[in-house]
Amino acid sequence: MKTTVEIIFWLSVVALLYTYAGYPLLVFMVSRLRPRAIRVAKFSPSVSVIITAYNEERDLAAKLENTLALDYPRELMEIIVASDASSDRTDEIAQQFASRGVRLYRQPERLGKTTAQNAAVERSRGEILIFSDATTMYDPGVLRAMMPNFADPTIGCVAGRLIYVDPTGSSVGRGAVSYWSYETFLKKHESRACSLIGASGCMYAVRRSAYLPLYPEAHGDFLIATKMIQQGLRTIFEPEAVCTEETNRRVHNELAMRVRVITQTLNDLWRHRSMMNPFRTGFYAVQLLSHKVMRYFVPFFLIVLFATSAVLARVTVLFRVLFLAQLAAYGCATLAWILERAGVRSRLLVLPQYFTLANLASSIAFYKFLRGERYARWQPIREESQPPLTCPSEP
Repeated sequence: MKTTVEIIFWLSVVALLYTYAGYPLLVFMVSRLRPRAIRVAKFSPSVSVIITAYNEERDLAAKLENTLALDYPRELMEIIVASDASSDRTDEIAQQFASRGVRLYRQPERLGKTTAQNAAVERSRGEILIFSDATTMYDPGVLRAMMPNFADPTIGCVAGRLIYVDPTGSSVGRGAVSYWSYETFLKKHESRACSLIGASGCMYAVRRSAYLPLYPEAHGDFLIATKMIQQGLRTIFEPEAVCTEETNRRVHNELAMRVRVITQTLNDLWRHRSMMNPFRTGFYAVQLLSHKVMRYFVPFFLIVLFATSAVLARVTVLFRVLFLAQLAAYGCATLAWILERAGVRSRLLVLPQYFTLANLASSIAFYKFLRGERYARWQPIREESQPPLTCPSEP
């Protein structure tokens, strides 16, 4: 029995190590040893910037000013605000920009972000579609950075580089920034090795001829890359196309956002499970299994790790130490949450807090997925009002 429990323990350790270190090393090596080139050339197509919004009266005006200031020929750019039946001043604010070329599409009833995007695409004219959120600020040169990639006919989608900022320095915000730095490393090398498996929803561009309408509950930011692969195209990362967005600063807001995103992604993975067959999609399947499936199974590995080390702690000193180390880590996460509630911030507790939060979100999302829950409508999570962001020219 002891031997069996030890084997289970070490298998869980190996699974965790592969998920967080082994896969990043693998994709890094593939990107170095067998990089896929992109035939970049001067290319200035017409573009449609689609800003999907639901009750964004606080940020929409600043977003439209930011978009109108992009360094791209104005005659080649159209801007569409896709309002998902907003009930505040979102539509009114968009109409105030009509004289400057901004068009409003109002969805007559609230059907969700993806449906609003699909409808806006039907009404757009650009050769390239740019999808954006109302809270994201773009560097002026993002279009000039992204468009030359589309000179390569094998490129169907180009994702920009999102930089999260937290003016308040909250523990959740710091955790999100650290997590996103890790994700950006993966995006850079996944793009070079094969294709991205998803894009940042606040800035990605799609070739109109390759855009396929998505079902209402789809997590389009993730699924768009799979749709490209199905057409023999790639989704790539363009680090010079920079945008900024504020992080969530409260645990419950970050948790709610991550639960929604992971639940949607799990449903998308299940509906497209054939894409996880390496004999069909090659290294892209390895990326999906490693970056998404293994990552979402981490809570189960952690539970097994905790349970087996608890059993073995009664037998050997090594496992007693490992068990106590896990208790200490979860204790730190709990303490961080208590301190946050009291208005106290601690840099030392950021990583255990965010690691625990992310895996708690995966656990809840997995439960919702098994129950068959779906998300079509979305409720933007907004913190208290802050001064508008400006996108740095030098990230």
